Amino acid sequence: MTPSIDSALNAADGALRTLFAKPRASRLCPTVADRSSELSAEDKAKSGALMRVNHVGEVCAQALYAAQALGTRDPVLREQFLKASREEGDHLAWTQDRLNELGARPSLLNPLWYAGAFGLGLLASRLGDPLSLGFVLETERQVEAHLASHLERLPEGDHESRAIVAQMKDDEGQHARHAEDAGAQQLPLPVRLLMRSAAKVMTTVAHRV
Repeated sequence: MTPSIDSALNAADGALRTLFAKPRASRLCPTVADRSSELSAEDKAKSGALMRVNHVGEVCAQALYAAQALGTRDPVLREQFLKASREEGDHLAWTQDRLNELGARPSLLNPLWYAGAFGLGLLASRLGDPLSLGFVLETERQVEAHLASHLERLPEGDHESRAIVAQMKDDEGQHARHAEDAGAQQLPLPVRLLMRSAAKVMTTVAHRV
């Protein structure tokens, strides 16, 4: 079996696992010591909608990193993408478990989100490693800002969700710094604005569907 076929099969396996298997975290889920949430039905619904959006973000992260690992020819960079993907896999598991605890469901459009993100990641990888890393840098910066806004919007009493989102925010910031250190090339302003618009559409739809 050639490396390219092997990589493609691994990417397909990753897609199936992300979309249809129960994710398992390699790190313990973040918590706030000695604090548990007692939420009203309204606050549960609000937290559930926000955590569904965050779960969609992690589905997309799995697709993006899988595509970029598949597209690069640099083995060191490929391992960096795969390491980030594993850390994002923790986020996927944490958000999935929190959705279950809140009695909320994942987005019904997750296969569509995954396919779109995989295509974007593959396209970015075809533009060369510096721009591919630039795509990671811009994506992670946007996600970090998005998670900061969720920390403001989540109910104050939802300690579990807030702890998860805070850890996710720290990890995304680290991924952005790693991309920058690896030689990320800043994307043109129109591309960055287009990415923000696309993310706005995704988060708005995922909040409800």
